[in-house]
Amino acid sequence: LRTFWGDLWAKVPKFYVSRCIPEWLKGTLVRIGPGMFTVGDTAYNHWFDGMALMHSFAFRGGDVMYRSRYLRGDTYTANMEANRIVVSEMGTMAYPDPSKNIFSKAITFLSHTIPDFTDNCGNNIIRYGEDYYATSETNYIRKIDPETLETQDKVDYQKYLAVNLVTSHPHYDKEGNSYNIGTKIAEKGKTKYTIFKVPPIGTPALKNLEVLCSVPCRSLLTPSYYHSFGMTDNYIIFIEQPLKLDILKMATAYMRHTNWASCLKYNPEDDTLIHLIDRKTQKPVETRYYTDAMVVYHHVNAFEEDGHIVFDIIAYDDNSLYDLFYLNSLRQEINESGSSKKSIPIPKYKRFVLPLQIDKASVGEDLVKLKYTTATAVKEKEKLLLCQPEILCEGLDLPRINYNFNGKKQKYVYLTCSEKPPVPTKVTKFDTETKKMVHWEEQGCWPSEPVFVANPNATEEDDGVVLATVISMDSQKSDFLLVLEAKTFTEIARASVNAQLHMDMHGYFIFQDRVQV
Repeated sequence: LRTFWGDLWAKVPKFYVSRCIPEWLKGTLVRIGPGMFTVGDTAYNHWFDGMALMHSFAFRGGDVMYRSRYLRGDTYTANMEANRIVVSEMGTMAYPDPSKNIFSKAITFLSHTIPDFTDNCGNNIIRYGEDYYATSETNYIRKIDPETLETQDKVDYQKYLAVNLVTSHPHYDKEGNSYNIGTKIAEKGKTKYTIFKVPPIGTPALKNLEVLCSVPCRSLLTPSYYHSFGMTDNYIIFIEQPLKLDILKMATAYMRHTNWASCLKYNPEDDTLIHLIDRKTQKPVETRYYTDAMVVYHHVNAFEEDGHIVFDIIAYDDNSLYDLFYLNSLRQEINESGSSKKSIPIPKYKRFVLPLQIDKASVGEDLVKLKYTTATAVKEKEKLLLCQPEILCEGLDLPRINYNFNGKKQKYVYLTCSEKPPVPTKVTKFDTETKKMVHWEEQGCWPSEPVFVANPNATEEDDGVVLATVISMDSQKSDFLLVLEAKTFTEIARASVNAQLHMDMHGYFIFQDRVQV
């Protein structure tokens, strides 16, 4: 894999644009992901651990300008000054330089027994108020300037809210509020998940955050891992899955010479709990929903219809996806064509339905009354429903929608598709009603997560464009930014750049009225 063999240093190259980019497309796409995998003689073990690299693609009047820059946080600075990896990541534990004295080694040991997490925030770009942040899933986020990609303030969630871990996929409403979930581990003998709201006022806006609800964890020292959640106009959907972080093992990982990721354990014998929180009362609903064991990273969307909550997710049968991204495994598993030599986990697009009214139902009755889905919710006893999903399709992940439809019933989803994972080879438009798919693909090309940008004058859900960065494995061809017309899913432009792009994580499109270039 090309990006594993060398570090990609920041450049400001020119784009070569084929065909026409729509005049209405005015704003900046900011993407982030791991970009540097070696420091001096040391190397990261896992692809997710690589030093965060940001990319921006600014659209103005049919032109595109590209920038890239490393996130220059404390982790970056410490590693560069030492010329080695000195800050641990989830899949890579950093140990002291052998030349250090015993006192320095003892300090390093203590700092890992009670870990102060990395600020290498390479997972996503999020917004709180008028500010933008690079984020992973620790208590640290880094403010950035989305125009220049300059790294700014380091922000600790714990100054505003008692949480150790926070998701990198918040939700936003039309008033500018942001919503997120974090985990507080073993505070006063309790571990809980806290849902909070950040209003669009103040600098930073986090100082005005409001706690909406806390949900107790079902086990004190093994909280569930989660990467995203669902939200409708009136409810928040939180999945407490049986992929758990063992806190005691995490505290001793450094001493045992194992990484923190080894402390994540999937328990297939456990159920998956589905928590439904009423946004008006700010309390969990009394009905308890559960389903079979699964691992969920990405929610697609959720909406309310005729007394039901419908939500879509991308689910896996276990947690082997994470292990697949250890760099040694990737190098062994990926051949020259980008296909996997072994069987790997296949994502399933699942639709769940949660009935809101169950009091008059009989035990054993399926309470899902929507005619267009085969999802079920069977009453097992008072206030307890067993929910089974409808599987809409398989092999797709990294879902994005027209966010104007977030929390409402939507038809189209834009995803990546891998015929032979883990490397995406297609960008896909999926119709949730007809179950039909349309793909964009090109030989030897690896596309990123597709980002939908709506036409400001749109009257239909799919009136807009889909943006995806694409890596070309042909050394004679440039990497490029792909622009698809969302309605027909045909290519209307590509912007080739004379620099190497890289496989990244997620991105955020900022309209021009928020960022002026």
